[in-house]
Amino acid sequence: MSKHKFWGQVTESLMGYTAEKKYNIPNFSEQEIEIFLGSEFDEDGDEIDTPPNKISLDAYADTYTAFLNNLPDVLLAIKAQGFERYSRLYAHYYEHEEKSGKAPLNIDTAEKHFEYMRDILQIRIEDNQTIIIPIRYQLDTEHGIEIKLENNQITSIGGIGES
Repeated sequence: MSKHKFWGQVTESLMGYTAEKKYNIPNFSEQEIEIFLGSEFDEDGDEIDTPPNKISLDAYADTYTAFLNNLPDVLLAIKAQGFERYSRLYAHYYEHEEKSGKAPLNIDTAEKHFEYMRDILQIRIEDNQTIIIPIRYQLDTEHGIEIKLENNQITSIGGIGES
C-alpha cells in the first residue's frame, strides 16, 4: 500500500490496519498512540483483510482532525461521563475503607477521576466519523474503559469490547 499524506505507510497487524505515524492527544495522553484505521471485523465477525482505500484514509484523517479540533469539549464530556460511571459502579467500593480495605480515594470530582483513565491503549478510527478509545483504567485493569465517539459525541462508555 502506498504512503498516505496524514497516516504514512498503512500496514496490516494482528488487530487490523495501522498507521505508521503515531499521534498524541494533548491534555489526555502525552505518549504517542498507535492508531488503527477501519474496523477489525466485518458484520459477520470475520477479520477484514482488505486495506482501507485512499477515500477511507482521507475520511479517517478528517475524523481524527475534527476530534482534535473539538478536543476541549470532547474531554469535558469524557471526564463527566467517566466520573458518572465511576460514581455508579465503583465509588461504593473505593470510597469505603470497610469494603476496599484501603483508605478512601476521595474521588469527588470528574477532574480527580480523570487521572485514573489517561492510559490510552490505542485508537481505532472507523467509518461514519467513529472513534473508539480503549483505556487501561487504573481502577479496573481487568475490564478497562472503552469510549465510543460518533461525530465527536460519546455514544457509549463501558468496559473494553462493550461499546
